[in-house]
Amino acid sequence: MKNYTITVNGNVYDVVVEEGASTGAPVAAPVAPKAAPKAAPKPAAAPAASGAAGSVRVEAGAAGKVFAVEAKVGQAVKAGDTVVVLEAMKMEIPVVAPQDGTVATVDVSVGDPVEAGALLATLN
Repeated sequence: MKNYTITVNGNVYDVVVEEGASTGAPVAAPVAPKAAPKAAPKPAAAPAASGAAGSVRVEAGAAGKVFAVEAKVGQAVKAGDTVVVLEAMKMEIPVVAPQDGTVATVDVSVGDPVEAGALLATLN
C-alpha cells in the first residue's frame, strides 16, 4: 500500500494505492480531499479617470488577459475602432467600439485577467 498526494486543477487529494488480490494490478482508492488552496484575490479594476460611467458598455468577448489599452478617457472613437486588445491562447483579440462615441471610462489595465462579458470600458 502506498500513499500519494495529488493536485488536480488546484484541488489536493490524498490517494492510497493497494495491490489488487486477483490481478496484481494497482487499484487507486481515493481518500477525502484536502482543503483546496484559497484562490488569489482578483485585482481591483483600474480607477476610472472620469467621474461618470458612460451608457454604452464595451465588454470582453472572451476570457483572457488585457494586452493593450488603445483608447484613452475623453478620446472620440468610431464604431469598429479598437478600444482594448485582449490576449487569449497566444492570440491578440481586438475589442472594438460598438458605436461612435467618446470614451467615458477605461475599467482595466494592461495585464489584468478578464472573463468573457467583463466590462472593459464605457462610451458616451
